[in-house]
Amino acid sequence: MSNPLLATFDEAPFEQIENEHFKPAIIAAISEARKEIEAIVINKEAPTFQNTIAALDYAGYQLDRISAVFFNLNSANTNEHIQKTAQEVSPLLTEFSNDIILNADLFAKVKAVYSQKEQLNLTTEEQTLLDKKYKSFSRNGANLDDQKKQQLREIDSKLAKLKLTFGENVLAETNKFQMHLTKESQLDGLPQGAKDAAAQLAKSKDLEGWLITLDYPSYIPFMKYATNRALRQKLYVAFASKGFHNDSLDNQDNVLQIAKLRHQRAKLLGYKTHAHFVLEERMAETPEEVLGFLEELLRKAKPAAESEFRKLQDFAKKLDDIDQLQKWDGSYYSEKLKQALFDLDDEKLKPYFKLENVIDGVFKVAEKLFGLTFKEVFDVEKYHNEVKTYRVYDENKDFVALFYADFHPRAGKRGGAWMTSYKSQFKKDGENIRPHISNVCNFTPSTPTKPSLLTFNEVTTLFHEFGHGLHGMLADTVYPGLSGTSVYWDFVELPSQIMENWCYEKEALELFAHHFENGETIPMDLIKKIKDSATFQEGMATLRQLSFARLDMQWHGQDPSNITDVKSFEDQAFSGTDLYPTNHETCMSTAFSHIFQGGYAAGYYSYKWAEVLDADAFAYFKEEGIFNKEVAKKFREYVLSKGGTVHPMELYKKFRGSEPKLEALLERSGLIKRIAS
Repeated sequence: MSNPLLATFDEAPFEQIENEHFKPAIIAAISEARKEIEAIVINKEAPTFQNTIAALDYAGYQLDRISAVFFNLNSANTNEHIQKTAQEVSPLLTEFSNDIILNADLFAKVKAVYSQKEQLNLTTEEQTLLDKKYKSFSRNGANLDDQKKQQLREIDSKLAKLKLTFGENVLAETNKFQMHLTKESQLDGLPQGAKDAAAQLAKSKDLEGWLITLDYPSYIPFMKYATNRALRQKLYVAFASKGFHNDSLDNQDNVLQIAKLRHQRAKLLGYKTHAHFVLEERMAETPEEVLGFLEELLRKAKPAAESEFRKLQDFAKKLDDIDQLQKWDGSYYSEKLKQALFDLDDEKLKPYFKLENVIDGVFKVAEKLFGLTFKEVFDVEKYHNEVKTYRVYDENKDFVALFYADFHPRAGKRGGAWMTSYKSQFKKDGENIRPHISNVCNFTPSTPTKPSLLTFNEVTTLFHEFGHGLHGMLADTVYPGLSGTSVYWDFVELPSQIMENWCYEKEALELFAHHFENGETIPMDLIKKIKDSATFQEGMATLRQLSFARLDMQWHGQDPSNITDVKSFEDQAFSGTDLYPTNHETCMSTAFSHIFQGGYAAGYYSYKWAEVLDADAFAYFKEEGIFNKEVAKKFREYVLSKGGTVHPMELYKKFRGSEPKLEALLERSGLIKRIAS
């Protein structure tokens, strides 16, 4: 059988791939990568940077390409066959990774180069790569004895399977639930667009009436606008109890096993906790630094959050005689209060945010800042007909990157939004290999009567993920292991979060916020309302993010061996940050994919950490002009193009001239002003 994944390909051959191709391709690519590693090991020449460290970084290129295609499809367009294959190949990939890290002869060569690093006259990037490769061995078991190495292999194999199962359960829970409504009165309060989408969804399932699901474009409008409190409660409980039903899709035991295995792994490697292991390679460096940062923000945000919550409680009491706000009331009454205070809601804004216009807008922002142009192309193979493809060029008409965009929910696609890379940027043999980057989101789809119109939150999400995309597209490093988003995890959110700022600026909004029916540019009064409402309930939003970060640190910053009840442990972790009454039917940890499936374990704090960076960085743009070419050039040169070649704080200081200041975030959030008042 001809396997397109084993042929030499540049663009991923999505339309030629069958499900059956993946496993044999990965097995064959692992075999080929083993030969490349073995060639490094048996090389009779003395170990050098080029024949050991650089060779190691370039090794396994085909395996990386195939794996990138496979695992993104497992997230963006999966099916039972792909999920079964993921369970089968993940242990093989983990074993291969461990075979490299635990190869004593290979480590001896790496160590030999590392021991003479002061005499090698390396460039900064080469020095960084050498440090990274050495630490990847030393931090992951290369110095262990054979018995402990075997223990490590067993732990890693179990973790690989558990994380996959966790994610599969969350997706299955999301797909399983549907709230079928047959009376139009049950949809009271919903905007017409949301009703149309619910009717269209029901029709697609051969049902009469309306269908509400746990996908964000369906879930969020219902929670925000539906007047029927009992139905909001039903939907919220379903959403917030994924993986928490003591059935075949339950994730409680998976959570406990993952946390305990991570701790065992950290102890085996000589670290106090998993958080100590992770944070050694982060800007924050220690759990103590993270907890101090979170506590400082909590002190600043909690008074504002409590004040905001009291106002919301009073508003709900006055409006509907609600004695105690519950979590299924929050979005509904917050939206009502926001409308009362600012005369602003998503239904007034959505007509100005047609998806195609917003895509065009983010491209125009990138053009004004970085000189990029995006040309939609139709000769690139796609894994689904909804995917859009673009070739990206710089101001000299040189090819920069291939960009894929996938914007709408479907049954085989996990929730949320993310950026991924199908092909990394690097330089080899005199050629600058350009990257292939993808953004995947879950936005409100079009209906028979209206195009896809985005909520303002969806607009900021698109800009956020596009910021990650720019980090990948504008990469300009020699080695793939340091390219693009291969940076410290608490730095990776800076390019994404800073891009959200342009969504609030008149000069940027006028580029793309045009009414979908008449082309009218968004009026000044709406822009002012967007700006004025930007800090609405910011204290509550900050407290919410801090609660997630603290939960993450509780799971990973201590010995979890004695934890037996996921829910009670979570309630304790949320103590001091939760404004609403605890609901015993729900549990966040069992669907907290960021930390139990994704890469944010002991790293969820990085969202707030990066907010400090992005608020301080955007303040620089504001000082000089939001489209100032010199500031944009510095941001591109020192942040977007350098990847992980230099310590992120050094890069940031080169861009900004100083370390970031927490005050910039507090001022932007309105927290300083509120505390003072």
